Amino acid sequence: MSDPIFWLALSLFLVAISLTAVLVAAFPVFLELARVARSAEKILDMLQQELPAILKSLRLTGEEVTELTNDVNGSVKSATKVIQQFDRGVTTAKNQAQGVKKQTRGVITGIKVAWKTWRDRA
Repeated sequence: MSDPIFWLALSLFLVAISLTAVLVAAFPVFLELARVARSAEKILDMLQQELPAILKSLRLTGEEVTELTNDVNGSVKSATKVIQQFDRGVTTAKNQAQGVKKQTRGVITGIKVAWKTWRDRA
């Protein structure tokens, strides 16, 4: 039992058995890694083919959205101008109505005074 060659041989034998066990346990993992690598390669190929078309579509969509935004902004500005003109027209009509109301009151008051004066003289 004190022979160093025996212990060395036993140690090498145990190391060889351990390495064999590790390789046997790792073999399915290596097969799965190979399958994953093939799948990743297929996905990357598909992305390489499809990504330029997708990016072009996104760029065109962005341009269309920008164009629509500009059209909407122009329409909003136009609508704002129309509303402002309408508001000015309503304000002018209101002022004219108030003027007519004052003139009507003056005319009615004048008619009342004239009637009262005519009745008092009569």
